[in-house]
Amino acid sequence: MFKKILIANRGEIACRVIRTAKKLGIATVAVYSDADRDAMHVRLADEAVHIGPSPSSQSYIVIDKILEAIRKTGADAVHPGYGFLSENAAFAEALEKEGVAFIGPPVGAIKAMGDKITSKKIAAEADVSTVPGHMGLIEDADEAARIASSIGFPVMIKASAGGGGKGMRIAWNEREAREGFQSSKNEAKSSFGDDRIFIEKFVTEPRHIEIQVLGDKHGNTLYLGERECSIQRRNQKVIEEAPSPFLDETTRRAMGEQAVALAKAVGYHSAGTVEFIVDAERNFYFLEMNTRLQVEHPVTELVTGLDLVEQMIRVAAGEKLSFTQDDVKLEGWAIESRLYAEDPYRNFLPSIGRLTRYRPPEEGRQDDGTVIRNDTGVFEGGEISMYYDPMIAKLCAWGPDRAQAVEAMAEALDAFEVDGIGHNLPFLSAVMQQQRFRDGRLTTAYIAEEFTDGFQGVTPDETAAMKLAAVAVTVNQALQERASQISGTIGNHRRVVGHGWVASLAEREFQMTSGVSADGAYVRFADERAISVASDWVPGRTLATFNIDNQPMTVKVDLVGTGIRLRWRGIDVVARVRSPRVAELARLMPKKLPPDTSKMLLCPMPGVVTSITVKAGDTVEAGQSLAVVEAMKMENILRAEKRATVKRVAIAAGASLAVDELIMEFE
Repeated sequence: MFKKILIANRGEIACRVIRTAKKLGIATVAVYSDADRDAMHVRLADEAVHIGPSPSSQSYIVIDKILEAIRKTGADAVHPGYGFLSENAAFAEALEKEGVAFIGPPVGAIKAMGDKITSKKIAAEADVSTVPGHMGLIEDADEAARIASSIGFPVMIKASAGGGGKGMRIAWNEREAREGFQSSKNEAKSSFGDDRIFIEKFVTEPRHIEIQVLGDKHGNTLYLGERECSIQRRNQKVIEEAPSPFLDETTRRAMGEQAVALAKAVGYHSAGTVEFIVDAERNFYFLEMNTRLQVEHPVTELVTGLDLVEQMIRVAAGEKLSFTQDDVKLEGWAIESRLYAEDPYRNFLPSIGRLTRYRPPEEGRQDDGTVIRNDTGVFEGGEISMYYDPMIAKLCAWGPDRAQAVEAMAEALDAFEVDGIGHNLPFLSAVMQQQRFRDGRLTTAYIAEEFTDGFQGVTPDETAAMKLAAVAVTVNQALQERASQISGTIGNHRRVVGHGWVASLAEREFQMTSGVSADGAYVRFADERAISVASDWVPGRTLATFNIDNQPMTVKVDLVGTGIRLRWRGIDVVARVRSPRVAELARLMPKKLPPDTSKMLLCPMPGVVTSITVKAGDTVEAGQSLAVVEAMKMENILRAEKRATVKRVAIAAGASLAVDELIMEFE
């Protein structure tokens, strides 16, 4: 067994590898850039080596710097995690020359499967069904448009060395094929140092289902079930689960056997994933093979009981697998929600900044038998950098069946506190409440179909609004009673707290009376409906459990001026609780209108403006490209919403902008 492992990665996956290495008694080495000097993976490792400036192109993907760190620390093995150098054959070859073990597959398999064009040819030779497409290299945008037209729209334009949703575009016409080709090529070169592009048919209404494979160096290869990864946004997975609610045992076995056949065709060992597109009739087509550990591997671990990182380490050390295909059993259901530093209210644009609050739910087995797991690489007070992937954490929930796993996830999201940056927690909570999701009716178009106008938050229905109104009145009552107990007041002038209130939230207004009976606290509405309320909330607490009619609700509570901000199940509202007289006067107050920004192009996210495509005096048409902003390794094209004339361009290409900074004005 290895004595010291260097993790050639950062963030959540580096922390994940370190935990397993420590369990096995193996020393660990972290590498870090300027931006990660105080990162969690640096703190957790036994040793840490600085490898350069913040951009990954100058640090994490520079092979010579990783080799230098290996020599400096004497590490005898390297785990690459995912992304960066994890599927770089040159890196694996360099380690081999250095006499250092690569905790991953053989170089030949990386070359064959890491290149998506070659992998599809090998898959076809191994009788694995594949999607129609053009596997040759494409020289320019015009050729891309011609090829796309011959295949038939829609098509998927993909980077040959791509992964993680980068270097991928869907094109529905020739114009989009040209633009998508150039953007994919730019992102591929920036992220992977390889700008080769290919095109394949985009299967409509597909599911994205992948098979986890595992092999050793002694010829043993098996599959560990599947993962449903259909809920995606911009080709980036958001919610995954194992097993899939769609597959039957026959399809599962067929997909697993094809995945194993493909792995054996390239002499694969270590953990790997074979991804398939599955249509409504359960026909499946090979998409790609990822020759590394997947981001979503925890759901497989939760339903199989295996530690995949441990298996990778043991395989790399030359050990045989200690179990066979017949030993692999899928028990229960697991769901993973990826918590991203992306603002769902701004079309999921990246958000950077400091985590002023980061408090995940309690991990481990819960009282109801479910299990919560949170893989993360951040901490409260830490900073989310613009240089890397926007992932904050991977929250996982396991239950005996899918319904219990979904409910456990919903409750865990309620209990997850994150503040200081934009994040997608409200969106994840909203999905958990959707009947379509609970029914398991998923496709890769799920988000686009369910949130056609983007995510605008969750509007509470009458029942949810009443519950939150009861919570708000309970919080307000506690605040008022505390205020009435201030010391130093004149005895006969002590404030008396009333029990009649008007609670307004989400365009609704409730007249309520709070009180205490022999059965406990309650609130009564104007129509005489009463709700019992019990709570552990005290002033200053930002997370509390409210038992509303004996049903627990974990609600985030913040005081915002004179309002009470409540967050629960994707709902985010500010409730105002007033006395009847004050409420009457408040209705007469004019509402403040937001400023008019209709003639301005504002930067929608923090990032670098890589190009400005128009100048003052130009007339632009709806949909025309105006500027390109790069953030977190993704290019974002800003387009005109309507026909207009450019009055002034406020910045130049290369400028670093914050959210809502002015880019240009229109007449």
